[in-house]
Amino acid sequence: MEQSEFLEKHIFNDLENVNDGFDDPSIHYFSETDFETVLKRAEHFGLSVYGIEPWLNGEIFGVFSHESYKKKATDPKWCTKAFSDFKKRQEGLVYAATYKVSKKLLERE
Repeated sequence: MEQSEFLEKHIFNDLENVNDGFDDPSIHYFSETDFETVLKRAEHFGLSVYGIEPWLNGEIFGVFSHESYKKKATDPKWCTKAFSDFKKRQEGLVYAATYKVSKKLLERE
């Protein structure tokens, strides 16, 4: 199974991709509520999350990476903290992230 297939099947399923063309069509953006679900699912499967990129009204709002928090990409604590920090700064953001599904997990599927 390819990484994109895994993400569609296990992480993004039943969630609305709100990327209406303001960015590359292969990048999935989610509302605050749906992105919270994405992060919970990513933690459940042990995915690496390298960066979180929120947008506001078609413009990039900021970027945080696991390095910004001095954590490993597999540590869900940094994602939770970054997400919380963005929510405190601005309402109405849409969120995308950079993920990596381990080869071991892909081979199991």
